[in-house]
Amino acid sequence: MIRAMVRNDFPILRRRIHGKRFAYLDSTATTQKPLSVIRAMDEFQRKYNANVHRGIYTLSEEATELYEGARKKVAQFIHANSEREIVFTRNATEAINLVAYAWGRANVHEGDNVVISVMEHHSNIVPWQMMGRELNYELRITDVDAAGLIDLRQLEQQITKRTKLVAVTGMSNVLGTMPPIANIARMAHRKGALVLVDGAQSVAHVPTDVRKLGADFLAISGHKMLGPSGIGALWAKQELLETMPPFLGGGDMIREVTLQSATWNDVPWKFEAGTPNAVGAIGLGAAVDYLQKLGMGNVHKHEQTLVAYALKKLRTLKGITIYGPLDARKKGGVIAFNVDGVHPHDLATLLDREGVAIRSGHHCAQPLLRNVFNVMATARMSFSVYTTKRDIDQCVAAIEKARRVMG
Repeated sequence: MIRAMVRNDFPILRRRIHGKRFAYLDSTATTQKPLSVIRAMDEFQRKYNANVHRGIYTLSEEATELYEGARKKVAQFIHANSEREIVFTRNATEAINLVAYAWGRANVHEGDNVVISVMEHHSNIVPWQMMGRELNYELRITDVDAAGLIDLRQLEQQITKRTKLVAVTGMSNVLGTMPPIANIARMAHRKGALVLVDGAQSVAHVPTDVRKLGADFLAISGHKMLGPSGIGALWAKQELLETMPPFLGGGDMIREVTLQSATWNDVPWKFEAGTPNAVGAIGLGAAVDYLQKLGMGNVHKHEQTLVAYALKKLRTLKGITIYGPLDARKKGGVIAFNVDGVHPHDLATLLDREGVAIRSGHHCAQPLLRNVFNVMATARMSFSVYTTKRDIDQCVAAIEKARRVMG
């Protein structure tokens, strides 16, 4: 199990907020960074900062080796067959858009359909809406039930021989729900459809093996998994990447350019136009090292323990509505809730005065909140490796105080 002393690895958690101990419970929005990640990025900028792939001098060659080493770490972390299946992007959103534009334009046609679920983050909804308007395909939406579980029977009915892609979250950033991706992949593949997983949340919380997952694409976010912002990755089967046209044009993604035409670099560099975020990649690689040292099985067990504890504590309060699964074994480290008579924004403001950081709002999942739960916003607490039961106790006490203040 992960010990409370892990918290000491995260310098920002030593801060006092309004004179109070800092309880950071917004890790679903972004995770804090361990000192090892901060140091790795600092060391790169101090010792190795140069443009990668471009120079034959020592500094550039060292920077390139570190950059490509980070790619290899990410590949090993998710058990990819090769580091060439990892494309560095700015974030998971860009990874999904890469698939929509590069693969979608080439493979989805008028009369086809793409299937998503109602609980998707906007990043896994809007690109498919945009592509649907451009390519004139049907976008099908699978429901979730009141417990926040995806309707697998409806999903199977919606997947037809004209379905080209099923795009689904690996873990809901609102409900914590973790759909059975391997089962969904089998459903889709039987009908000839491919599967994209928005792994922005899941990769940071549960062990991920893309060979067992059965999906064809996986989007990864660096800042959700203890790494820096501005870096993410797309994993895709190499044979798919080979057939996909580039997403962006420019430097480093080319093999040769004439005034009339161009030819493309090998994968994955074909999709990495321009100067890459090398320092971000180094930070992501260091985050992978940190998580590997903890063990992703331990990370998952730690968060399940925290979820079970938090659900128990919240249910002792009056006037609390909790959204999504109430069984910690069926969700990741996130709990969305509302307090009767207290707007989520007011609650978040009052909790901040007690040193507790939670998220309030629609969480970039407006269709889920509106269509399934008939609310415009919720409060949300979410956990990571540095979260402790003391953080949860501090939050629950602050909620009780907020209820008294609001009458």
